[in-house]
Amino acid sequence: MRFDLNDLQLLIYIADSGSITAGAQRANLSLAAASARVHGMELALGVPLFERGRRGVQPSAAGHAAVHHAQRVLQQIERMHGELSEHAQGMRGQIRMLSNTAALTEFLPDILSDFLTRNPTIDIDVEERPSQDIPRALMENRADIGVMASTADMKGLQTFPFRTDRLVVVAPKSHPLAARAAGPGVAFAEIVSQDFVGLADGSALQEHLARHAEQLGKRLKYRVRLRSFDVICQMVEREVGIGILPERAAERCARTLAIQVVPLTDEWASRELRICLRSFDDLPAYGKRLIEALRG
Repeated sequence: MRFDLNDLQLLIYIADSGSITAGAQRANLSLAAASARVHGMELALGVPLFERGRRGVQPSAAGHAAVHHAQRVLQQIERMHGELSEHAQGMRGQIRMLSNTAALTEFLPDILSDFLTRNPTIDIDVEERPSQDIPRALMENRADIGVMASTADMKGLQTFPFRTDRLVVVAPKSHPLAARAAGPGVAFAEIVSQDFVGLADGSALQEHLARHAEQLGKRLKYRVRLRSFDVICQMVEREVGIGILPERAAERCARTLAIQVVPLTDEWASRELRICLRSFDDLPAYGKRLIEALRG
């Protein structure tokens, strides 16, 4: 039996997304072509690789084993590319990176743009994920590097400090909360029932806030959900609701908008961001260069 690298990558994409359709899209294949590839692998192996259900697909026992070996094969190939790229002009390397919302929007753009400019043969595939989901993806070899809050379970991973991320409340200057800006701030429990302006579904930050609201027996009420911190602050200025953002983004927007930044007093509002990976020594040379750039 022979599987090509596209087959192996497709297996990983399908297992990661829980959907043959989504896996096909990530692999730039039609659904029919992806289904045919999976069917061909299953025929060659003599066992089903995925269990089909109403909500998508899940790897079977054999599928988990196949995905594990596929990840190891592709990782080894990436390491080979990394080592050869030091000696062969034009050889490209790719780094798979996961990040939570705060790091991805406020810290990583400057670092990654500078790194990519200085390293034109290296590509970085960056995906936003909640902090608590990143360690498992790293351990399962679905990513090479993660940037996440230190509150996530990082057992078994090598970590380095990155930045400090503090969440704050943004409110219109006419809002009663604005008077709390100069004081100690406000607790999440005091504002959890108010009208909010937040990020769109799937945002790692919004999932983080939703979990803390659930711990209080509440559910956040969103008047509108948007794609960027800047647009959220514009809506807050127009008194649509209040928002919770990383401090760096809030302070930037407050320089040009009539909004007030109010400290959030909960312990979980102040988070240390960390760089995580399976092993620095096992990274290809270009991956090590990225880690050094992130550590700054």
